[in-house]
Amino acid sequence: MPPALTAPDGLIFDLDGTLWDTNAVCAQAWNQAAKKLGYEVRAVGEEDLRRVCGLAHRECIRRAFESLDEAQVDALSTLTEEEDNAAIAEHGGRLYPDVVSLMTELAQRLPLFIVSNCQAGYIEIFLAQSGLAGCVRDFECWGRTKASKSENLRSVIQRNGLTAPWYVGDTDGDRTAARDNAVKFVYASYGFGSLQEWDARIDAFSELAELIAASG
Repeated sequence: MPPALTAPDGLIFDLDGTLWDTNAVCAQAWNQAAKKLGYEVRAVGEEDLRRVCGLAHRECIRRAFESLDEAQVDALSTLTEEEDNAAIAEHGGRLYPDVVSLMTELAQRLPLFIVSNCQAGYIEIFLAQSGLAGCVRDFECWGRTKASKSENLRSVIQRNGLTAPWYVGDTDGDRTAARDNAVKFVYASYGFGSLQEWDARIDAFSELAELIAASG
């Protein structure tokens, strides 16, 4: 376990790769959307989505379907936002172990937030699927603002008056957003990224409890 951090006044979480995994469901939704639009493209799989996860939704589509032109990317991005949400609302995602129990416990002691590069409506589906809506005070995403993760993280920090939050995420984009806002970054190594720099690292979500306890 890394050295103790200063106690946080809030915890802000990335979503995909940190709290749950929807790549298998989304891959099917993306392929169906491409077929609906009549695009002759290579079908993407779960691992293709893992490689782009953490980027803004439109950029994920652009990189996953490299043969498409920008107009096609725009059309597919718009349709997959709808297809993703519908598929996940029906089938759900795979929550990482201890996410629900620990977030429920932590919400009694600290304000909890989510900042993600997902499309609009996606966080709401996660909250409904997990039963954690009452535990998360605020959230922001690319789909609502079309802003960068750094900007969305800053918005949540500012409008909630946070001075020493931790941002928990799994990709270099998460680390960069934390750095841009001068907040501590907790690397969820069980997620989709492979990082070498962080302020603290957890190899399972349950280790977050020990990290907070050590911070005093």
